[in-house]
Amino acid sequence: MQGRELFDWRRSERARLVALREALDPATRAAFRRRIDATLERAFPALARGVVAICWPMRGEYDARHLARRLRARGATIALPVVVAPRAPLEFRAWWPGAPIAPGPLGIAQPCGTPRVLPEAVLLPVVGWDPQGYRLGYGGGYFDRTLAASDPRPSAIGVGYELSRVQTVHPQPWDVPLDWLVTERGLYRRERGALVFLGEPAAAASAG
Repeated sequence: MQGRELFDWRRSERARLVALREALDPATRAAFRRRIDATLERAFPALARGVVAICWPMRGEYDARHLARRLRARGATIALPVVVAPRAPLEFRAWWPGAPIAPGPLGIAQPCGTPRVLPEAVLLPVVGWDPQGYRLGYGGGYFDRTLAASDPRPSAIGVGYELSRVQTVHPQPWDVPLDWLVTERGLYRRERGALVFLGEPAAAASAG
């Protein structure tokens, strides 16, 4: 699938998946968030010692701000992405509760004037995801460009829900796959071009 057919399919699938996500009742969404938090903390203990980029939640996404507060309390630096120009890689700036933020060009909150940082890991929301480890985002391509341009490249840890799984997102040559995926079910790792399920939150082995 390519060209206009791909564009139309992704737009339609994006709308369908966002609607499913937004239809979750608040209690279910909160329970999913706690399970994802637990898996991330258990599977990636190094997050508490590094620079971690999160995304400001929108449209029923996993809300990483709860986890970010706990990671900061243990020594992590938290960052948010900043759009600097159309079709350009993102930059990341430090964020903490109370830091100055404002809507960016895409209408998503981003820090204003805080220090620029280089994340070691990015908690990357997914609108959709497939068994090959590719994500469906909002269509801007910002994270694909950012990951492709980063040296060293941060670990790309997708975060989302099982209901967002699709058979394929029809990846294109410029699409960058995830390294890991965490859902309310547990932890996945990408191996040999496919996601491998490693376990539920209570049983997930440490991934570093």
